[in-house]
Amino acid sequence: MLGIFVIVTTEILPIGLLTSIGADFAVSDGVAGLTMTMPGFLAAVAAPLVTVATARVDRRLMLCVFMFLLAMANFLAAAAPGYWLVLVSRVMVGITIGGFWSIGAGLAERLVPSASVGRATAVIFSAVPLGSVLGVPAGTLLGDVAGWRTAFVVMGALTVGVLVMLVLVVPPLRPVGAVRLRVLGAALGGVRTRFALLLTFLIVLAHFGAYTYVAPFLERVTRTGDGVITTFLLVYGAAGIVGNFVGGARVARCPRAVFGLAAGLIAVATLLLPVLGRWEAGAVALLVVWGIGYGAVPVASQTWFAKAVPSAPEAASVLFTASFQATISLGALVGGCVVDRASPSAVMVLGGCTAALMALTVGAHAVGARQDADRLTKG
Repeated sequence: MLGIFVIVTTEILPIGLLTSIGADFAVSDGVAGLTMTMPGFLAAVAAPLVTVATARVDRRLMLCVFMFLLAMANFLAAAAPGYWLVLVSRVMVGITIGGFWSIGAGLAERLVPSASVGRATAVIFSAVPLGSVLGVPAGTLLGDVAGWRTAFVVMGALTVGVLVMLVLVVPPLRPVGAVRLRVLGAALGGVRTRFALLLTFLIVLAHFGAYTYVAPFLERVTRTGDGVITTFLLVYGAAGIVGNFVGGARVARCPRAVFGLAAGLIAVATLLLPVLGRWEAGAVALLVVWGIGYGAVPVASQTWFAKAVPSAPEAASVLFTASFQATISLGALVGGCVVDRASPSAVMVLGGCTAALMALTVGAHAVGARQDADRLTKG
């Protein structure tokens, strides 16, 4: 959980520092958004390749290697004299995300008794909203007080601490059921897997297409100061923790309902932000709704993939990681194009429409499943 926490925080840290990074290197918000685009694309490629290439290596050793790489990436970003070196550091972050997530996301069943796997998975994925509630606001505050480079130095130091804890606390984890490309290919052939890919693509595209540019929205539309933005992101992250644990508690029994409700909440929040987000009270209320919705998304997506490929849990984690990260980068890229050519409000509307489409897709799937069940019963 701590490993994923520092990864998630490092990955989305530029969201709160986007305008500072752009100003330092004299690039636009959209170009600065490449710091979000690069890790996702690299993670999507690294997830299958690194997992297959290291399939016979002790999983704890690989987790430690990825933590070391992440620490170096943070220190490189902090010291970068040019924007291109910041992007190189984000490539290193992407490789770390692809490898660590693919291994770590599915480890719950090897670390706890079978009866506790669901709760343990929710604990692991609590790192996602925790990265928002603690990491991003704290990083934004550090950036405001001491400069954005200091935020990356602190993240590098925290990553070294997690590396030490992995060495001392996590037991050796010999590879079990080594992932091969043919296993991934077979998993991709399943209808449930392809549907999981579709749902994950739509909801992650909606979220990150909009959330990557939430700081410019709050600055330009809500017209809040830096300190208030940090507070708003803190409130959003706290709501995300609630959404993660509520969704984690219910997703095993009703994954479709959890996924669809999460998409609906994100759609409502982002579509209303350009209207109600002009006032601080409206913005913070909608960020709470948004946080609760997105908090349930990672655990719902991972659970859906795990149920689609029950015989190969690590393969399910690879597919989850690759699809999730590729869509994060695509969302950030699309959102960057929109924000540079239109406005932050247009990004919110685009994200809301995409989330609404995902909710409708889940609803259509539920109706189809119910009709199939009725036909079987009558038959």
